[in-house]
Amino acid sequence: MTRGILNLSHNSFTMETETIILVDKGDKEIGYEEKMKAHENGGKLHRAFSIFVFDSKGRMLLQKRAEGKYHCSGLWTNTCCSHPNKGETLDAAVHRKLEQEFGFDCPLNEVFSFIYKAGFDNGLTEYEFDHVFVGRYDGKTAPNPEEIGDWKFVSVDELRKDLEKHPEKYTPWFKESFERVVKAIEDR
Repeated sequence: MTRGILNLSHNSFTMETETIILVDKGDKEIGYEEKMKAHENGGKLHRAFSIFVFDSKGRMLLQKRAEGKYHCSGLWTNTCCSHPNKGETLDAAVHRKLEQEFGFDCPLNEVFSFIYKAGFDNGLTEYEFDHVFVGRYDGKTAPNPEEIGDWKFVSVDELRKDLEKHPEKYTPWFKESFERVVKAIEDR
């Protein structure tokens, strides 16, 4: 397991300024909504993405969500995840967000997509059509402390064991997609 030191040099987007893309169950764009409003009142289905980055040793780069996040703060999850903004392509969004959160970019390939819905104690709901991307990276990272409270590289086997023992330490979308990501990279 490798841990990182946080770099304070990044700026992040604020939720209030983001307008995200509402979609139907086939991922067809049907409108737009301010990010926070899309997560209120049971949530509106919206386009999202999750990125899983591995190093050359096959370890997954995880982040612990910063304590100030609007939901799931302090939980471990995949490398990064977010939403494309109105007028932004999915491809542009995944690279923008990876750079914004971790201070690096790498080639990414979409491996599958799925819909999930999860409610949180603060009354917000994630209802997402989630596009899942994988990539490989061995260089330096510069995590944004507004987004990331901690980070580490961890082996798939070690992670699988911890997920079984302590599922409460992980985000709902991560738990739902982890095994499918592992299978997708093994099948490549």
